[in-house]
Amino acid sequence: MKSVNKPGWLIAFLFVCINMQFVSAQSKTDVLNDRSVEITWLGLDFSQTKFIGSATQFKDAGEITNEDFRDKFTTAWNQLFIDESKKFNVAEMVNRPEVKYSIDVAEKANSILKKDFFSNNPSDFKTIDEKKIADLVKNYDFLGKTGVGLLFFVEGMSKGQEQAAAWVTLVDMKTKKVIFTTYKTGKSGGIGFRNYWAKSWYNILKETKSDFKK
Repeated sequence: MKSVNKPGWLIAFLFVCINMQFVSAQSKTDVLNDRSVEITWLGLDFSQTKFIGSATQFKDAGEITNEDFRDKFTTAWNQLFIDESKKFNVAEMVNRPEVKYSIDVAEKANSILKKDFFSNNPSDFKTIDEKKIADLVKNYDFLGKTGVGLLFFVEGMSKGQEQAAAWVTLVDMKTKKVIFTTYKTGKSGGIGFRNYWAKSWYNILKETKSDFKK
């Protein structure tokens, strides 16, 4: 009978166990239920956004160009999650005592956008699906960060419907794979262009928090 190399066997066994634990930690159930798994808030991504209607309906807005929307408002909405973190409470949404913040990831993606954000076609409110989100994540620049990231891919923003929609998405930043994504809408409201749509992000946080608890 051949002798078994116990140290080698033990090392191999531990290696398999560690890797199984890592894979398991990237599943939706474990990420949401295991509060020891750190989550990093990456911000609001507007690469898929269509604003349906006229921004001039807001007295404070006037005429908003694509550059204004990109440079002024996407930045302002992302900054709200930092400046008013108690109200826009990402940690509470994912049932954590705290989350890390790295909105530079989404802001970098937003800053290079060259597109027409505006539309008059109501059907532009929802045009993408889970496969599209997976493709976006696969090609995303996470700026060298690893671990579990969370971001909203904002899709439709409709003045007529008085709501905005976003794909709430958990990702493994190292492998660039989607752990979990869900489509949510949030009712808008408030005074001024920035605040009116900020209410949508707040309501999406609230609705997703309720779903995560279930």
